Amino acid sequence: MGDAVLSDSKIVAAYRERTRGSERLAGEAKDLFPSGVTHDSRDLQPYGIYVTRAEGSHKWDVDGNEYIDYFGGHGALLLGHNHPKVLAAIHEALDHGTHFGANHALEIRWAQWVQQLIPSAQRVRFTSSGTEATLMAVRLARAWTGKSKIVRFKGHFHGWNDHMSSGFRSHFDGSPTAGVLRALAEKVVLLPPGDVDAVRNVLTTDNEIASVMLEPTGSVFSRVPVTPDFLTVLRDLTAQHGIVLIFDEVVTGFRVSPGGAQAFYGITPDVTTLAKVLAGGLPGAAVVGRKEILDALDFDVTKREGREKIQHQGTFNANPVSAAAGIAALEIVASTNACERANTSATMLRAKLNEVLEVEEVPWAAYGTFSAFHIFTNPKNRKVTPSTFDPLSHDFVELTTNPPGVVDKLRLAMLINGVDIAGFPGGTLSAAHTEEDILNTAGAFREALKMLKREGEL
Repeated sequence: MGDAVLSDSKIVAAYRERTRGSERLAGEAKDLFPSGVTHDSRDLQPYGIYVTRAEGSHKWDVDGNEYIDYFGGHGALLLGHNHPKVLAAIHEALDHGTHFGANHALEIRWAQWVQQLIPSAQRVRFTSSGTEATLMAVRLARAWTGKSKIVRFKGHFHGWNDHMSSGFRSHFDGSPTAGVLRALAEKVVLLPPGDVDAVRNVLTTDNEIASVMLEPTGSVFSRVPVTPDFLTVLRDLTAQHGIVLIFDEVVTGFRVSPGGAQAFYGITPDVTTLAKVLAGGLPGAAVVGRKEILDALDFDVTKREGREKIQHQGTFNANPVSAAAGIAALEIVASTNACERANTSATMLRAKLNEVLEVEEVPWAAYGTFSAFHIFTNPKNRKVTPSTFDPLSHDFVELTTNPPGVVDKLRLAMLINGVDIAGFPGGTLSAAHTEEDILNTAGAFREALKMLKREGEL
């Protein structure tokens, strides 16, 4: 939103009136951080909220405003904020120390839970973030195959390392983003999501493909969904050509189901990247997969086989506090219906939002799979029936494009009405979200749409 739009907007004025404390902190942040934020998705005009505490499915800002939360720790909090068992495990771990610089028993228990739940996890290597995990996954694939290129799909997000920067929100032609070497970008083959013929053609004609990587529910947790049949074909084609299939389950692992998307669909990749739910809301990630592929990290195996070991350090790999939180979270995921509860709540929310859209005669749609919801804002002004909307009938560009200025105003209007959604727009649900939360969210959505209508945005 431009300055003129900001100054003329009653939505923005009402937001500023409610969030004076956040506005003051945002002013301080602009002198410290680029754009005043520490994560791209927290960028919101004129500024985002500053949160002081959270509990279950709710959080509170510095001005005392309460929000139903659909950011969910960027998808990490399947169990909601401050789950008592996870908190207890963290507190106990803190009493013993935050960093040992040595092996510890908790990392073994943590990996055992991962191995028990994730079908592809013959071996586990912990990292500090999902971005590190995807970087290591690609390096392992190249070492295993001796080949140099990776196939990715346009719009799929795999962190911010150099291999993953093109083709998510821009540079869909594969050209390098700012600061990335052209020679590296040229080793990434970007294909349209869900296009079996394109995959088959590349794997048949290019002998330098080391791996195929994707989000198994489609980009940004099903914002641009792919079908289970597509996953099956990928598994068959990569196996046929000796190519490493990598599932990026940083978001979907332990969320779609206790065993992630691969367990739900019954399709086992060669390598999997994990984070978010894995560490119970604390920093922590992992790359897991076939033993013979992860053997490239093994001192004894590589020495015995006369090949170079892949080096892998990391100050906070398997940090004991993160391990304790992760063990507690995965025990709950394995022993309760937390995944099912979050998925069911999301199904209900999508239906309620579509009811609102139909009553308000707004040609948008709420859609998604599992515990995600996305709002299609119809940038081409098509005739849309919200309750029957099929995202598979639209290409990834249309699904990921929003009319200028509308999303920021929608998010501000939702915040005014006590709901925090992500900027897709959409969000993720947790096992802590209640039916009351969903009904209140639908009510807030209706009020937000009315506010947008009054400003001529709809």
